[in-house]
Amino acid sequence: MSTVWTAGKLDLLKQFKSSEHGLSGSEAIQRLQQYGANQLQEEKRKSVLRVFIEQFQDFLVMILLAAAVISALTGGVEGTIVILAVLLLNAVLGTVQHFKAQKSLDSLKAMSAPVARVMRDGAKTEIPAAEIVPGDILLLEAGDIAAADGRILNNFSLQVNESALTGESETINKTEEMLQSETLPLGDRTNLVYSGSLVSYGRAAVLVTATGMQTEMGKIAHLLESTQEKQTPLQRSLNQFSKKLSFAVMAV
Repeated sequence: MSTVWTAGKLDLLKQFKSSEHGLSGSEAIQRLQQYGANQLQEEKRKSVLRVFIEQFQDFLVMILLAAAVISALTGGVEGTIVILAVLLLNAVLGTVQHFKAQKSLDSLKAMSAPVARVMRDGAKTEIPAAEIVPGDILLLEAGDIAAADGRILNNFSLQVNESALTGESETINKTEEMLQSETLPLGDRTNLVYSGSLVSYGRAAVLVTATGMQTEMGKIAHLLESTQEKQTPLQRSLNQFSKKLSFAVMAV
């Protein structure tokens, strides 16, 4: 099966059961129920308190907490204060770092367009970007932010900035022609536009081929959500050392 950028326009319109006049209102409602809203999704976020408490679940931290308790019971108030202060600072820094990482997803969401112009029932219509569905005909012009991924059907000197995806700061000249290779990287798929990209010049009519988490931006959001925090080799070594140390202390 051909990729979106190597397929012909008529074949794509047939594949997505659409036309250059766009979808009907009833068909758009059905597809919205089928594909879901055109927006980035995220898992339920942890509360600040939960993230803060999780900072104390490290084995070495538990050993230090135990040491602080023993120090307090034996009259070592100064030692207890120092240990608790260090652990508290560590927990605060860990919590701050956790929420800084979440801002990456917020930044992706901020790049989404709030509204978009599409063809519905043969007429130009402005709708909330969240209601765009595959098969819609998206109308873009200078100053717009693409609200979904799509294949260009009619191109009028369109230039797009895709730096958020490709890292290239220069604008890219787009085309409506088919491309030959099926293994092109994102930046070389010049007959496609991507969600979150800024139209800097020209205009175009685009067949929407992917929305929400199925867009290239959505795939990045999914990776951000699914990435698990891994321990460094030093952290693993410290954990092993703390366990051995705790057993030695208990034996003594």
